[in-house]
Amino acid sequence: MTGVAQSRSPRIAATQSAPDGRSGLAGASIRGRLQRTRGESPIVALLADVGARCEVTFLDGRTVLLGEPPADFRVTFRAERALRLPTTEWALGHAYMTGQIDLDGDILAVLGLRDHLRYGMPIGAASKFLADLVLRSPVKVNKSAIHEHYTLGDDFYLTFIDSRYRFYSHCVFERDDESLEEAAEHKLESMWNALGLAPGMRLLDIGGGWGGVAEYCSARGVHVTSVTLVADSAAYINRLIAERGLDADVVLSDFLEFVPDEPFDHAVIYGVIEHIPNYARFCAKVWNSLPPGGRLYLDASATKQKFAVSPITRVYTWPGHHSFLAVQDMIQELLFSGFELVEVKRETRDYELTITHWAERFENAREAIVAGWSEELYRAFRIFLWGGAHAFRTNRLQAYHLVAERRADPGPRPGVLRRTAGYLASLA
Repeated sequence: MTGVAQSRSPRIAATQSAPDGRSGLAGASIRGRLQRTRGESPIVALLADVGARCEVTFLDGRTVLLGEPPADFRVTFRAERALRLPTTEWALGHAYMTGQIDLDGDILAVLGLRDHLRYGMPIGAASKFLADLVLRSPVKVNKSAIHEHYTLGDDFYLTFIDSRYRFYSHCVFERDDESLEEAAEHKLESMWNALGLAPGMRLLDIGGGWGGVAEYCSARGVHVTSVTLVADSAAYINRLIAERGLDADVVLSDFLEFVPDEPFDHAVIYGVIEHIPNYARFCAKVWNSLPPGGRLYLDASATKQKFAVSPITRVYTWPGHHSFLAVQDMIQELLFSGFELVEVKRETRDYELTITHWAERFENAREAIVAGWSEELYRAFRIFLWGGAHAFRTNRLQAYHLVAERRADPGPRPGVLRRTAGYLASLA
């Protein structure tokens, strides 16, 4: 959305001055009304302080214009308590999710205010995250979190992801004006070439998704085994196999518990590493699944600090111990676990373009999503998708793909004591 519809309610222009350019009675009157308006809500005061171009509609129907017209977005208060909310990311996001405030217009302009907000993670959510990370089995946490996110039905995700290979991770664009479907094919081409796949090989697909890897590689003579924790995903891929005669099979299992009958030639994991923050355990599992010379292709959204996730995302979209990829930590664990790095490539712009396509398609499907699921779910994913687009645009998030090759030796795989000793020795 690119603008805000004009309101018929009276507006107070925060930037208006006297006709002759001096501060006269009109200007003083407007400033007085603006001061009263600022005092009605910390949110309004913040919007005025940072120079946001927006409209604010109060419970009594008054609409105030802040900044120079035209407004980029409108904030509409729907509950009395919303007026008194603190200016934290959690408080405002939660108010939007629960319908206490509405946001209309350019959502990216709204998200541009994030740097002016405090973080504000609720104590309950923070405690649950720490318990999931430290006290619970990662397999159990994964199963619970994946069930909560991925059991909305295939139709939900297919309203916004690409229609060709159905990827819920970033596609690869050769040009900014390519379609999402073209970029999805480039994603698979990149993986095929980096792994050196050829007819007759066996590929381990960690995650499975909606069968894009199985469909693409099977048509080129490579057998694909997709390991997925999601029953809906397994059912969807099995239907593809039956309907299209794919040379593939599906295993319904957490990858950390999967034991192959024999090593695969290569492996690919698209985006799923975000659900497996224990990199040491993941790398050991991949090493055991490949022969010497076997390669792993991994891509994901990434952050500079592990577990750095918006409180809104943590509560409403990705529960559990979800973490964007920490590239530096993954590289260390691969090297510790008997792998050699072959390639690391930045794909941040690709993810920005991908998730912007998703967000636009999602907005266009609003009526169907609200009718089929709920207004709250629509709001949660609207913020999740546009928030991702904003994060990639502003380098809050990055994206990478990396390729690693398994060596014959398993690597040192140091424990905590050896890692600590090595770190202390490096300081000497």
